[in-house]
Amino acid sequence: MSQLPLVRPATATDAPACAEIYAPYVTDTCISFEAEPPVPLSSARESPTHKESHEWLVAERDAAIVGYAYAHGFHIRAAYRWSCETSIYLAMDRRSEGIGRALYEVLLARLTERGYRRAFACIALPNHASIGLHRAFGFEDAGSFRRVGWKYGAWHDVAWLQRTCNLMKSTHRHPSWLRCLSNQRIGA
Repeated sequence: MSQLPLVRPATATDAPACAEIYAPYVTDTCISFEAEPPVPLSSARESPTHKESHEWLVAERDAAIVGYAYAHGFHIRAAYRWSCETSIYLAMDRRSEGIGRALYEVLLARLTERGYRRAFACIALPNHASIGLHRAFGFEDAGSFRRVGWKYGAWHDVAWLQRTCNLMKSTHRHPSWLRCLSNQRIGA
C-alpha cells in the first residue's frame, strides 16, 4: 500500500497544479460539465476569502500535488448558509491510492468543526468511483436530475448526495466563519 499523502491547506501557489489536475476532467470526461479548463485562480475556491469561509485542501506526495478537495457555498440564499457543496479531484494516474479518502477525512472534519450541518456532492453519472467514495463517508442519495448536462454529444444525469456534518442542538447558530461577520450582512 502506498504511503498516505500529506494533506494541507492550499495556497495560491498550488493553483497551477490544481488546474493541471482538473484539466483532463474537463477535456476528456463528462465528470465536469465545463467546456474549457479554467485558468488558475479563476474560481472562488482559490481565493483567500473562500478558504476562510469553507476549505480548500491539497494532497501532496513526493513534493508533488496529487489531488485537491474543496467546499463552497451550497446556494447564495442566506437560509442555506449552514450547508456546503464539496468537490474532489485526483491526478488521473493517482486514483485508487487512498488520496481521495485522505483528503475527505480532513475536509469533512474541518467543515464539521466550522459548524456546517450538511455537505452536498453533485456527481455526473456514471461515476462509480466518486459515488463509492462519497458513500464510504456517509453520503446518502438526495436526488438526481435526468439528462441535465449536454457534453460530447449526449445528455448526462447528475446525482446529488448529502451527508450530515453537525447535529448542533441550536438550529440557528451560524457556522464559525459567519460569526465574525456583521449580523447586518448575513441577515441574522
